[in-house]
Amino acid sequence: MFGIRFVKTRPTTYVFHHRAGKIRREGVGLSFFCYGPTSTLILVPIANAELPFVFHETTADFQEVTIQGQLSYRIADPGRLVKLLDYSVDPHGRYRSEDPDVLRQRLVHTVQVLTRGLVQKMPLREVLLGSDGIGSTIQAQLEDHSSLGRLGVEALGLDLLSLRPDAEMAKALEAEYREAFQQNADAAIYERRYAAVEEERRIKENELNTEIAVEEKKRLIREKKVAADIAVEARRAEWIGQKVENDKKSADSQAYALEAQISPLRDLDWKKLMALASGGGDPKLMIALAFRELAENADKIGQLNVTPDLLGSLLGQTTKEG
Repeated sequence: MFGIRFVKTRPTTYVFHHRAGKIRREGVGLSFFCYGPTSTLILVPIANAELPFVFHETTADFQEVTIQGQLSYRIADPGRLVKLLDYSVDPHGRYRSEDPDVLRQRLVHTVQVLTRGLVQKMPLREVLLGSDGIGSTIQAQLEDHSSLGRLGVEALGLDLLSLRPDAEMAKALEAEYREAFQQNADAAIYERRYAAVEEERRIKENELNTEIAVEEKKRLIREKKVAADIAVEARRAEWIGQKVENDKKSADSQAYALEAQISPLRDLDWKKLMALASGGGDPKLMIALAFRELAENADKIGQLNVTPDLLGSLLGQTTKEG
C-alpha cells in the first residue's frame, strides 16, 4: 500500500537493503518494512547447495569418457559476491538477472577445467579405476582455486558419481575383462586339477614310501635271521671243530693205548698169535693151519693124498670134539 512493502527472509538468506545508493540494512533472515519504489533488495542464499554436473573429456590415449558428479558448495562471503554478480530481486522475489545461474555455470566450468587437467594425463583404464583419487585431487584444487575465493564461494565437497567410456569402448573393455575373468576361472580350474593331481601324487608317493619302508623292514628282518643263522652255524662249526679236535685227541689216545698193548706182540710170529688168539683149542683152526703149512711147503712134499674120507673123518672128529 502506497509502495510500502514488508520483507521477510529465511534464516539461510543474506539480505542487502539498498536505498539511495547506500546499504541501509544487511544480515541473515531479516524482516523489515521498506519503500518499494526507492529500495533495492539483494537476496543471497548462504545455505549449502548441491550442483550436479555431466561433461565429456578425452583421456591420454584419446578415448572419450563421460564424467558425472556433484559439487557441494556455499556462499561464504555474500558481500564479495554481490560486488561481482547481480542478486537483486523484483517485488515478486524473482531475480532480475541470470547471474545466479551464471555462478552455477562458472562452478561447473571450474570443475571441468580441473578435471580435464587430470584426465588428459591419464589413460582410460586409470581414469575408470581412479575415480576416488581424481575426486580428492579436484576437491583439493577447488579449495585453493583463486576464482572461487574472488566470488566468495567455498567448495565443501566433490563426488564423482560415474566415469563411463563410450558404448563401443565399454563393450571392448567388458569383453577384455570377461576374457580375463574366464582365463582366471580356467586357471582356477587348472589349479584345482593340478592340486588334485599333486595330492594324488603325494598319496601314491606315501604309499610307495610305506611299501619301501615295509620291504626295508622285511630285509632287515631277513638280514637279522641270516645273521642269526650265520652266528648259529659259526657256533656249530666251532662246536664241530671242537668235537673233531676232541675225537682226534680221543683217537690218538686210543691209538696210543693200542700201540702200548700190541707193542709186546709186534715181534711174535703170526702163527703163535693165532694160536694164542684161539686159545690153542680150535681143531678146525689147527687143521687149517696144517693145510696152510702143507701148501707153503708143497715143493718139499713129494706126494700127498687127501681123500674125502680123510677130510670127512677130520671134520667129523673136530665137530665131535667141538
